[in-house]
Amino acid sequence: MSILRAALLTLAATPAFADDPVVLVQSTTSTQNSGLYAHILPVASEALGLDIRVVAVGTGQALGNAQRCDGDMLITHARAAEEAFVAAGYGTARHDLMYNDFVIVGPSDDPAGVAGADSATEALSRIAAAESPFASRGDDSGTHQKELNLWDGIADVAAASGGWYRETGSGMGATLNLAVGMGAYTLTDRATWLAFENRGDHVILNQGDPALFNQYGVIPVNPAHCPNVNAEGARAFTDWLLEDGQAVIAGFMLDGEQLFFPNAGD
Repeated sequence: MSILRAALLTLAATPAFADDPVVLVQSTTSTQNSGLYAHILPVASEALGLDIRVVAVGTGQALGNAQRCDGDMLITHARAAEEAFVAAGYGTARHDLMYNDFVIVGPSDDPAGVAGADSATEALSRIAAAESPFASRGDDSGTHQKELNLWDGIADVAAASGGWYRETGSGMGATLNLAVGMGAYTLTDRATWLAFENRGDHVILNQGDPALFNQYGVIPVNPAHCPNVNAEGARAFTDWLLEDGQAVIAGFMLDGEQLFFPNAGD
């Protein structure tokens, strides 16, 4: 049993899962930063009698934590890495949960002319050609993996690191703060951007490209790999997310805008 699970169990006392009421979710940061969990977890906890706790980190770190048996399930957004996690035997199955999209934001004066680009790749090409500052999370998160995929064939960002290409090694909020502070472009998930308050003069400059699609998945950790995992609790919360929870996710709004679109079973 992990130290974190043991500590959480001393605080939990819900009757439906009396032996192990805690479900520990290793999660991407966007679902936390957007306020989604504050919206759905009270509903799920009441319905299931579970004490659901979230550790919000980049997707790469979340997968690593779960692989080390520090977590019962995952909610992340890097499909290839998630499928590899399941194929290696660390998770029981991967399920589509919901989606939104990524956007490219930057200063409103738009020195690289990103707003006129027809696609995300053209937008990034203009940033690279102008050597305009770009802030990258650089943390192996789902957003960072998407960003690197978009840069492929456009620019050698590893060679540009420390110049116009700046890696923060931080979460989305900190990276957005840096981008605003230095007048840089960056890639962010829409939900985090909508919940972000320190926008300065930054605005969305490129959006709508199918390449910016952002799929989230849910994966229970495999008890065959992690014998101390709360498999029953993880299965119950996963089933709720894929069934009753879909309407709850759809009902999460910010300033009248829906942030996540459920698509379990699609």
